Amino acid sequence: MRWVIIGMIAIATVINYIDRNALAVMWPAIASDIGATKADYALLVTIFMLFYALGQFVFGRLFDAIGVRLGFALSIGVWSISIALHALASSILSFSLFRAMLGLSEAGAWPGTVKANAEWFPPKERAFAQGIFNAGASIGAIVSAPLIALLFIAFGWKGTFLVVGALGFIWVLPWLIIYRAGPDLHPWVSAAERALILDKSAARADDAPPAPAYVPTMGQMLGHRQTWGVILSRFFLDPIWWLFVSWLPIYLAETFNFDIKQIGIFAWVPYVGAMIGSLCGGWLSGWLIKSGRSAGMARKLIATLGGLIMIPCLIAAPDMTDATMAVLVIAGVLFGFQVAIGNIQTVPGDLFDGRSVGALAGIGGMAAVAGTLITTWLVPAMTRISYGPIFILVAALVPLSLLALWFVTGRIAPVQPRSSQALKDS
Repeated sequence: MRWVIIGMIAIATVINYIDRNALAVMWPAIASDIGATKADYALLVTIFMLFYALGQFVFGRLFDAIGVRLGFALSIGVWSISIALHALASSILSFSLFRAMLGLSEAGAWPGTVKANAEWFPPKERAFAQGIFNAGASIGAIVSAPLIALLFIAFGWKGTFLVVGALGFIWVLPWLIIYRAGPDLHPWVSAAERALILDKSAARADDAPPAPAYVPTMGQMLGHRQTWGVILSRFFLDPIWWLFVSWLPIYLAETFNFDIKQIGIFAWVPYVGAMIGSLCGGWLSGWLIKSGRSAGMARKLIATLGGLIMIPCLIAAPDMTDATMAVLVIAGVLFGFQVAIGNIQTVPGDLFDGRSVGALAGIGGMAAVAGTLITTWLVPAMTRISYGPIFILVAALVPLSLLALWFVTGRIAPVQPRSSQALKDS
C-alpha cells in the first residue's frame, strides 16, 4: 500500500509540473498578445516564487495539523482552480494574481510528500520513495513541453489553461478513496507491511537506545543545528533546478531562436536525465544502507556524488552551440541535481518525528525559494549577452550546499530534546 500512496503522490506531481510549466512554454505567444517583456516574465516568476515560499510554510504546518489525505486534496484543488483562472488573464496584473494563487497552493506537494514519506516508509526506503516522487516532477516536466505545445496548437493559450486545470480534479476523487487513513489504521495495509512501516528501530543510530518521540515546536526546531543544515543546503542547491524550470524555454527561444513548436520538441529532454537521477539517487542511498552504511552517511555520500556530476556539466553548458548538445548537457545537470536533492529532502524525516517533519520540510522549501529568488532577479541582467554567467554562478552554489550538509547538519540521526542531548553528551 505504501507504494500505491507514493505512486498517487507522484502522479499529482506530474500534474503540478504540467500546470506550472504551461506559462513558460507558451510565453512567447502570451507576451506577444499582451505586450509583455522578459522583465515582465521575471516579475511573474518572482511573484510565483514568493507565494511558493509562503505556501511551503503554510502547508508544512497545515499538513502536520490536518494530515496527508486532506492536505493533498486541498492543495491540488486550489492549484487546479488557479491554473484554470489563467485563461481569464489579460494583463501582467491579472497574471500576477493567478500566479500568486498557483504558487501558494502548488507548494503544498513538497512538505506533504516529505511527511507522507516519513509516515509510510522505513528509513532504508525513504530516499527511493522520495526519488519516485521527484521522478513524478521530472515526468511532468518531460510531458509538459510537448503536451502544452500540442494543446496550444489545438486550443490556443486560453483553452490550454482550462484543459490542464481539469487534470487535478480528476486526481482528487481516487485519492480520497485510496488514502483512507495513515499506515497504522489503513484497512488495506497488511499486518506485515504495517510492522515494517511502524518499526522505529531502523531509524536509530547503531547501538543507540530507543528515544521517546520528540515533537519540537517551531522555536525548538530552529534551535538545532541540524535544522539549519537542511535550510542552508536547500538554499544553495534548489536555485539550480528552478533556473531550468523557469527559464529553459526562454533560454531555448533566445539562444537558438526557437518557436513554441521547437521548444516543445527540445525542452523535455533535460528532464529525462532528472527522472533517471531521481530513481538512481534513491536506489543508491538504499543500497548503501543495506550494505551497512548509516542512513545519514548514505544521504551525504549520494548527495555529494550528485554535486560532482552537476559542477562540470554546468561549466560546460555555456560552450554548447548546438541545441541538441546543449539540452543533453543540461540533462546531465538535472540528473546530478536529482541524485542530490532526493537525499537531502529525506533528511527531515531522518531527524524528527513524523508529526513535525512537515514543518521542517516547509522551512527548507522556503529557504530554497529564497535562494531561487536571488538567481531569478539576476537572470535578466546576467543573460543580456549569453546564459554563461548565470550557469557559472549556480555551479559555484553546489559546493556551498554540500558543505552545509556535511558540516552544519553534522551527524544525521533522530534529534533529541536539548536537555536529553546534554545529558547524553555529559
